[in-house]
Amino acid sequence: MATELAAQAAPQRPDHGEWRGIVLVTGTDTDVGKTIVTAAVAAAAQSSGLRVAVIKPGQTGTATGAPTDIQVVTRLAAPDTTRVLAEYPEPMAPLAAATVAQLPPLELYSVVDAIRAEADKHDLVLVEGAGGLLVPMGVRPSGEAWTLADLAVTLGVKTIVVARAGLGTLNHTALTLEALSRRGVPAGVVIGAWPPAPELVHWANLSELAPHLMGALPDGAGQMDPGVFRRSAPGWLTPPLYGVIDNWRVWAEETDGH
Repeated sequence: MATELAAQAAPQRPDHGEWRGIVLVTGTDTDVGKTIVTAAVAAAAQSSGLRVAVIKPGQTGTATGAPTDIQVVTRLAAPDTTRVLAEYPEPMAPLAAATVAQLPPLELYSVVDAIRAEADKHDLVLVEGAGGLLVPMGVRPSGEAWTLADLAVTLGVKTIVVARAGLGTLNHTALTLEALSRRGVPAGVVIGAWPPAPELVHWANLSELAPHLMGALPDGAGQMDPGVFRRSAPGWLTPPLYGVIDNWRVWAEETDGH
């Protein structure tokens, strides 16, 4: 049944050309695998010979002592350049974390300028957001809050949406894609953690997501040896993201066979 459901997924992609320049990475929610997906795209792009930068505008939760997102990306993918524009102690949305810590919030156009400066020096700049698409990131000069959706519109760039594989993902993913589409932002989906023993719901979701799907990472990819991670990354992504998956039906049959 799993193979039959996955076979219904047409091997469509949202864009047949490579995603170069500035690309934003957001998620349908927090803890969906944005950082590991960012690392995988960075690794695959570098294996294709591109010069890659990864930027984290607002890193929160530094007081927890856990590795930061940029530290995780550096360990797994070792991009040419990494930057964090602001750090906040509490594990909250960046604007809320800045307010609680009484630290300067991220100013939209300062973030835009920093990203564009790296784009002038790199083939691909991956910008990882915080939480979901509409999480308040910082403030505009007017004092109004801005989100990653606002950043995508201001920069005029494409966005990777990282989604879960299981129950509930279709609604969250559709809402995120609709919000981007209404703003005129091209977007594709990457599944952040594909389970080792997928159930019927996972295969059904794969079939529904296939028209937007640009990748699927195995659950636990972030715990891989960095060398294995970098060699494996292209096998998790479609050609626009510097991978080798060109037919989701074949991918599903091979995965189901394991």
